[in-house]
Amino acid sequence: MAGAEQARLLEVPKGRAPWRRWGPYLSERGWGTVREDYSATGEAWDFFPHDHARSRAYRWNEDGLAGICDDRQHLCFALAFWNGRDPILKERLFGLTGPQGNHGEDVKEYWWYLDSTPTHSWMRWRYMYPQAEFPYADLVSVNGQRGKDEPEFELLDTGIFDDGRYWEITADYAKASPEDVLVRHGLRPPPDDGDDRTQAGCDHRDDDRRLEAVEQRLR
Repeated sequence: MAGAEQARLLEVPKGRAPWRRWGPYLSERGWGTVREDYSATGEAWDFFPHDHARSRAYRWNEDGLAGICDDRQHLCFALAFWNGRDPILKERLFGLTGPQGNHGEDVKEYWWYLDSTPTHSWMRWRYMYPQAEFPYADLVSVNGQRGKDEPEFELLDTGIFDDGRYWEITADYAKASPEDVLVRHGLRPPPDDGDDRTQAGCDHRDDDRRLEAVEQRLR
């Protein structure tokens, strides 16, 4: 590996620049985990379900979408979305617990980690967010009715992505220095139907130009 990233990697073990202090270390889901289970019977799924996550504090971790944090998780940064129809904010990934899924636990979302350098000087994340109300109850109900010999009922099977009614949300992170992290959020499709829910409401052109300048330096 040659170029600027190789130079950054060589700085890390020599203690000159902590390029790995900040990275994608934040989990997308902290609910239903053993580390947050304080039940008398050891039932982690039932003790801290998804429905509790928005109103209860974690003891040992945090979670979020497109999240970054320092390597001690003292400070966390993540995104939250709302399509104007869901009863709750989209702050973390949703999925089925072990008992709820006909094939065990399973996340019912679509997201990708598209790119990252070894020092996390550049990172890209993407998420598909439906514009209709997220079918939390349907995913639990239908999968609960299926046996182990049947296929899982996925988010795509609900028809919520039909007619292309979803947002493709992208988060780009770039480090100007080990402690200077820039973020750019992208939303597709662009707002062209007069729907206020798609309006960003602010101008990020100056931020985009700075991020592009950092990208050039990173290459």
